[in-house]
Amino acid sequence: MILRGLVVLLVCLNLGVAAWWALHVPPQVLAPPARDDGVGSLVLLGEAEAPPPPDAAELGAVPVPLPDQPVCLSLGPFGTPAELRAAMAALTPSVARIQFREVPATELRGYRVYLPAAGSREAALATARQLAAKGVRDYYVVTAGAQENTVSLGLFRELDNAGKRREELAALGFQAVLEPRTEDAAQWWIDLAAEPGFDWASRLPRATGIEARPVACQ
Repeated sequence: MILRGLVVLLVCLNLGVAAWWALHVPPQVLAPPARDDGVGSLVLLGEAEAPPPPDAAELGAVPVPLPDQPVCLSLGPFGTPAELRAAMAALTPSVARIQFREVPATELRGYRVYLPAAGSREAALATARQLAAKGVRDYYVVTAGAQENTVSLGLFRELDNAGKRREELAALGFQAVLEPRTEDAAQWWIDLAAEPGFDWASRLPRATGIEARPVACQ
């Protein structure tokens, strides 16, 4: 009898536990508020949108409406990308249309004084010995390249200094050549359309050396 009663008790307990799990509803846990009143929420670094660079913010300004009779100009030359960006940022908010273009240019690097190429290296060396005999020390014979067998007599930044050097050689009986030294470079121009009388120079950070050329409006 005692064993039968224990079996019946265990069966009742198992049935009670099974019924409790079947009918049990877990309490709903409410999430805490996202933030307290007056306190901003946290934003992950990867979710934050990076602010636009200053140049992009300035160039993104809405231009003025195109006038009925616009004036179209080409401004330049700008010698560096930094000068171009500064000018574009300064002009964009005040004009109806604006764009820039890059053009090839030749930049003056100074001046060269030299004796023309001799017929051979031996002749060039003979000329060099004549210079030395006259007391000229600042020279060298070019041995390769487009100026081969010429005798260089100096490179100068200023035209006056180059001219004095040529005169010194002429006084010693040498017909030296003076020519500018140039190299390929790039320049930038800004094309814009604005209202008549637009004062572009007052808006540029640096207007020295910048000219305005009237162009046809397209």
